Amino acid sequence: MPLKLRHFSPSCLSLRAVTDFLLLGHHSVPSRSSIMCNRFVGTWKLVSSENFEDYMKALGVGLATRKLGNLAKPTVIISMKGDIITIRTESTFKNTEISFKLGHEFEETTADNRKTKTTITLDRGALNQVQKWDGKETTIKRKLVDGKMVVECKMKGVVCTRIYEKA
Repeated sequence: MPLKLRHFSPSCLSLRAVTDFLLLGHHSVPSRSSIMCNRFVGTWKLVSSENFEDYMKALGVGLATRKLGNLAKPTVIISMKGDIITIRTESTFKNTEISFKLGHEFEETTADNRKTKTTITLDRGALNQVQKWDGKETTIKRKLVDGKMVVECKMKGVVCTRIYEKA
């Protein structure tokens, strides 16, 4: 029986998704969110940062930690296993790792040691992270633009933009 891919747009399928479809059969067709998240998978190095110290200050991060954080040039490693996404951030300052399912709240300890209730969703091709703690809230939006990962962090009207290139 021939395979029918008529429900899929070729532009939204990654080679990995097509390979999985062919190897695993039609019962294991990856979801659209899985296909979209796959685009983020890889190792990313920070190449530019704008307004990060002001963002950390808005979060309530102390001066010494802000200075260290501002000097760090983190590498972000994003991986997927099934419907679990892992984001590992490595720097000379601190390493952190979160693993989660899209749309499911989880507890996160941030690089600056905040204990947050975090939810990450996928909307219009962007990973949207909301961290809540002590009546406060910040958002971190990751999107792909021209092959780069653009990370926009917002807190109390302060906007920080950090750009990563694939390593």
